[in-house]
Amino acid sequence: MIPLHDDNPTHHPPYVTMAFIGICVLVFLWQQFLGPATAAYSLGAIPSVLFDTRELPAHLAWTPPWVTGITSMFLHGGWMHLIGNMLYLWIFGNNVEDAMGHVKYVVFYFVCGTIALLAHALPNAESTIPMVGASGAISGVLGAYLLLYPRARVLVLIPLGFIMQTLRLQAVWVLAFWFGLQIFSVWMAEDNTGGGVAWGAHIGGFVAGLVLIPLFKHRHLRLLAPARSAVG
Repeated sequence: MIPLHDDNPTHHPPYVTMAFIGICVLVFLWQQFLGPATAAYSLGAIPSVLFDTRELPAHLAWTPPWVTGITSMFLHGGWMHLIGNMLYLWIFGNNVEDAMGHVKYVVFYFVCGTIALLAHALPNAESTIPMVGASGAISGVLGAYLLLYPRARVLVLIPLGFIMQTLRLQAVWVLAFWFGLQIFSVWMAEDNTGGGVAWGAHIGGFVAGLVLIPLFKHRHLRLLAPARSAVG
């Protein structure tokens, strides 16, 4: 199930969401020039380095370990990783930004990303594998969207073998399916990094978004709002 568009207009341009997408794309292009492995180990979040049980070689230790909690959110492991994350951020991020304002949205994004990182790193404290990607922070955006606009209509693409079917579903079903897939993936994997994906970070970020959105949204907005009639 691949989301393509939501019928949920915004009142203000999503400048921060667009900036995040632009930065992630530019950083990814820079990664290709630098070398993906060098960027991942230098600026990705490595649990054992974060918890000071191991140290990076001097030529890779570009920043203090805590800074990689931020820089890792702008790195990606490949084109599909980047495109998938940016698609979800573009579809759902604009409405969440609209619901809390630009400044609070920046804080919310990084707080959710940090909680997602900890959800991944704490159970894997000895890991030397760098975590990269915006998916933890974006998972927080998805959790917030679920509580804000569960009945918004989302156009999704459903691959059925060689046939592609499009449907309009309420956001609650799209996001519940996404979250259920993360839970299932953790259950199927031996740890929460099965297949090179930090499933635990996705779950942690999503739960963070659910918990934090009441604190960050505009006061006049109520949660679990009905679908809007306009298309945006």
